[in-house]
Amino acid sequence: METTQVPDTLTGAAKKGIDYKWIVLSITTIEMFMVSVNGSITLISLPAIFNGINIDPLTSFQYLIWVLMGYSLVTATLLLSCGRLSDMYGRVKLYNIGFAIFTLGSILLFLTPDKGNAGAIEIIAFRLVQAVGASFTFSNSAAILTDAFPPDERGKALGLNTISFLSGQFVGLILGGVLAFYNWRYVFLVSVPVGILGTVWAYLKLKETPLPKKVRKIDVWGNITFVAGLTTLLIGITYALLPYGNDPMGWGNPWVLGAIGTGILLLIAFPIIESRVEDPMFRLDLFKIRVFTLANTAGFLSALARGGMFFILILLLQGIWLPLHGYSYESTPFWAGIFMLPLTAGFVIMGPLSGWLSDKYGARWFATGGLILIALSFVILASLPYNFDYPIFAVALLVMGIGNGMFGSPNIASIMNSVPPEDRGVASGMRSMLQNSGMVVSMALFFTIVIVSLTHLFPPELASSLVSTGAPELIVPMGAIPPTGALFAAFLGYNPVHTILVAMPAATVAAISPATIAVLTGTTWFPTTLANAFMPSLRLSFYIGALLSIIAAVLASMTGSRFVHEEQAGRGKTDEVPETVEDVPVDIT
Repeated sequence: METTQVPDTLTGAAKKGIDYKWIVLSITTIEMFMVSVNGSITLISLPAIFNGINIDPLTSFQYLIWVLMGYSLVTATLLLSCGRLSDMYGRVKLYNIGFAIFTLGSILLFLTPDKGNAGAIEIIAFRLVQAVGASFTFSNSAAILTDAFPPDERGKALGLNTISFLSGQFVGLILGGVLAFYNWRYVFLVSVPVGILGTVWAYLKLKETPLPKKVRKIDVWGNITFVAGLTTLLIGITYALLPYGNDPMGWGNPWVLGAIGTGILLLIAFPIIESRVEDPMFRLDLFKIRVFTLANTAGFLSALARGGMFFILILLLQGIWLPLHGYSYESTPFWAGIFMLPLTAGFVIMGPLSGWLSDKYGARWFATGGLILIALSFVILASLPYNFDYPIFAVALLVMGIGNGMFGSPNIASIMNSVPPEDRGVASGMRSMLQNSGMVVSMALFFTIVIVSLTHLFPPELASSLVSTGAPELIVPMGAIPPTGALFAAFLGYNPVHTILVAMPAATVAAISPATIAVLTGTTWFPTTLANAFMPSLRLSFYIGALLSIIAAVLASMTGSRFVHEEQAGRGKTDEVPETVEDVPVDIT
């Protein structure tokens, strides 16, 4: 068969030596590992962090929201701009800068000087610094890997890269449990040496891949409109989760409604502006490539389905299941991570395998099958009672992990293979932006469902449970627990009953029998009361996740057979997906 010659500008990776692709994989693996460890270690260590800065879990839900969602909010708004800038000024250059900024954010977090609300605000601000660095690395990691690996190895490389991310989640869970026991600052310090090593190694070893020379301009109006629109919208959604006046949520807050409305209008204006500017940062023309459009839409819907899933499961384990099985509240954050390991195991099993197989046989059926498995796992989880048998729960998590592993790297490879090499930076940024936006919206959506349910169901459940326990006099003081406070306490592994009793007059507490006090402060009363109000919202969230996964599976099944832009460019076909695409040998000598 006749070979296709690849222009010199597209073969920079090959010219750097046969081992260069493995150097790239090692460096991006360090970055993914560091970012993953940072995420899971922070999640598991939140009780120690908030204790360390003396924050009351029942009155500080807004800080939890920003610690959890602020990072994703910043990355979602910056990824698109970073991807475009990398195509203009160099992917490796911006990747190295991002590595250094992320490491700086880790150092600042370790040095957090203040306590109380000021300390919480500083932690949030320094996490945002990390998010800026992560935006530069996220937007370029897949593009740099795609530049370095030939088309028939890209899925495998992206799969191995995914494994590093998932391994980091496991290591972060263990490290968080160990380091938080000694000092909460160590949780942030652990990323510093890894970040310094990765920054230096990336600076010394990564080389820019030459791209076709093209005069590009910074899309000022596009940047302003997009960043302002998405930031305003996501801030509005975030504050809608916080209490407003006497309402448990902020959807009646005029500032929230104004922010959401303004954000939507700006985002509607964004594609109109992009269709008229000379050099847009959001390449609408890339959506003419069917694979790019369908795979990105499937990825967005998948992120929307699973973004809040992890936190919902953590809430179920930490706030309900683990205490019911005799685990102390203080230990539940650590053990929740341990009991979530089947999810990681499924990722580890299928991540590299699906990437390798999709290189040979195409990504469509791996991505589609993975999404169907995710939908199935959502349905299984929705059918479980709150005091479930763990083996069934573990199987559901394993199936979900396998499904995500089957979908992840093949879908990313489809997106990156479908675009011209000179557009991989902006394409990677667009992919990451859509995924991170889906994650943030998903967290806001699932949190909203849970809080609305708790608002209506928790007060009567609390009153009924107190009467049956023989402590009706506690209905009024314990009724003052806001649903967000109960949610926050469950997430961080606190029993709010202790806080309520300490704040009550001593005479009132003394009038309650010791046996009743023992029941209320034990490990079963509060979880059971919370479960009856929590489970309806959990099931609704999981059914929504299943529906979104099915829709994404339909879209993934429509992407067609294996499609690689370089190969199709040689045939003069880049705007459609043929029924079958042969493997075309590429001469890069």
